[in-house]
Amino acid sequence: MLNPLTRTRSADDVRRYMVEPYVVAGDVYAAPGHEGRGGWTWYTGSASWSYRVALEGILGVEKRGARLRIDPCIPKTWPGFTIHYRHGGSSYAIDVQNPNGVSRGVTFVTLDGNEVPGGWIQLVDDGAQHTASITLGASGSAAGADDLRSAP
Repeated sequence: MLNPLTRTRSADDVRRYMVEPYVVAGDVYAAPGHEGRGGWTWYTGSASWSYRVALEGILGVEKRGARLRIDPCIPKTWPGFTIHYRHGGSSYAIDVQNPNGVSRGVTFVTLDGNEVPGGWIQLVDDGAQHTASITLGASGSAAGADDLRSAP
């Protein structure tokens, strides 16, 4: 709904949207006479939506309570990426590898060298530095891979 590309598919859409078609708007109005018009572009509110799209929708970061999972949806050409995540006084260096060139599908997760069944990383505030490794592959190719897509 906030994607400017879906709001500007035709000349009529562009006239209705009335803001830059390459910037996420902080608001899309629903008031009578202003339906579909964008507002508050180049604003911290629109920047936060862009950040959430990148972090959650592309990199697949999801936090629930003191649990974290990474379930990305990336271009097949990406070899992987790293995330540095802080939880209280602890830091987590998360390395995501895509050796098979897939778009999605987590096959293996480790935390500090130990396998993480179900893929949810238990976050602890122990002041230590932790390392997590996530391997992408064909969806469902690892035992428990379906568990990675369901909430704990």
